[in-house]
Amino acid sequence: MKIAIASDHGGFQLKNALIQHLVQKGIEVEDYGTQNDVASVDYPYYGRLIGEAVVNQKADYGIAICGTGIGISIAANKVSGVRAALCHDVFSAKATREHNDSNVLCMGQRVIGEGLACLIVDTWLEAVYQGGRHEKRVQMLNE
Repeated sequence: MKIAIASDHGGFQLKNALIQHLVQKGIEVEDYGTQNDVASVDYPYYGRLIGEAVVNQKADYGIAICGTGIGISIAANKVSGVRAALCHDVFSAKATREHNDSNVLCMGQRVIGEGLACLIVDTWLEAVYQGGRHEKRVQMLNE
């Protein structure tokens, strides 16, 4: 499994913590930036990068982080084929994989701590899309 991950300056520290967590679990991670939290950068750029990486199959899934997770999730969802979900709890992370077949997980560094973020990522990656009654709705999202 390969995960593309990116953040703006507001999500930089959480991004780095998640990279370390994923690598320790043996998951391949590609860091799409930003490379520091000193310079202010624009979250739409990084949301697009992650969305394109997933849609162009450079990664199996994407993780995008900004201060709240809201802006970067909006940006990622502008990429056709992306189903980005903003999650700050384990239940939503599981449900969005099972019901929406989400392919990008978005979070906010200023909203949750590292421990919860790692648990959300693990839950999201372990959950399996259920298809069935959800398939029609996912197809509608894709259209």
